[in-house]
Amino acid sequence: MSLIRHELAFASPRKLPRARDLKGRVVVLDVAFASDAASGGFEKITLPFIDQLGPRLSGWIDHHDHVMHERYRSDPRFVLATKAEHGACPEMITPTLVARIGPVDTVVCHTDFDGLCSAAKWMRGGVEPYLGSDDDARAIDTRSAAAGPIGQRLDRALRARAHDAALLGIVVRHLASGLSDPSLWASIDRAGAEFAPVEERTRLLAADYETFDVRPADFPANMSSLAFLDATAHHGQYDKTLLLLLGQERASIAMVVDLDTVSVAARYQSGANFLKLFGLSGGMPTLVSIPKKRLHDALRGLGLAEADVLRIAT
Repeated sequence: MSLIRHELAFASPRKLPRARDLKGRVVVLDVAFASDAASGGFEKITLPFIDQLGPRLSGWIDHHDHVMHERYRSDPRFVLATKAEHGACPEMITPTLVARIGPVDTVVCHTDFDGLCSAAKWMRGGVEPYLGSDDDARAIDTRSAAAGPIGQRLDRALRARAHDAALLGIVVRHLASGLSDPSLWASIDRAGAEFAPVEERTRLLAADYETFDVRPADFPANMSSLAFLDATAHHGQYDKTLLLLLGQERASIAMVVDLDTVSVAARYQSGANFLKLFGLSGGMPTLVSIPKKRLHDALRGLGLAEADVLRIAT
């Protein structure tokens, strides 16, 4: 397969690249519109980026819920879905879509497996980097199933070095080439090996979860327990994704408190909607992060007994 060369830029909903630094026509993949939980939200983060790119923005493909999606329904550059419609972004990127958007110079993507796989698939004209990569992206992004061996191998490396731009670039390059260069696995596997001690610390930390009965309004009846953990003292020493998953093994809802944030998660198909419960404008309904100053309100919103709120959130 002959690949078109693209500039590559990494992003998150809260931290977008400067529009003036991006070359030519730009496509944005798997980057959610900023929610109210982010400082400034959509109006101060996402909207200025869209406006500054102007006609150079060729496409924005994403699968995270957001109230501002409606504003762009009539703009063909924006292909926006909910998490329920598409569990991962790569499955939205088809040869037909890539052809319709046309040639781009720069690909902006999220920094997780879902985003990097989206970038690689775009570079390949909408063709999967390897057979089953769409399924792996969905499994990893929803945590609703086990990814295949290749997906797990790449995901462990990315979780070990989530902010290593060099590694992110290698992963995209490897995927875009269809995994054709075996030598690229060396750097990826070195990073993956670094995840083992982080995983061990995370599992040990999970033993400190406390469980409580809760009664969140408008949630399914089986969403009735909370696993709570204040991990502030262990900041930077654990994997939050794994920690939240381990919490969900103990209760229907997991909550982890860290330095500045409170992360709340439930299983992908649980029916939980934390966006509605906490009054957030966008993100994943079953996985949200809110400022730590909202901890008391979040616990009360989940229906935790007031005595327990005062004890664990003080």
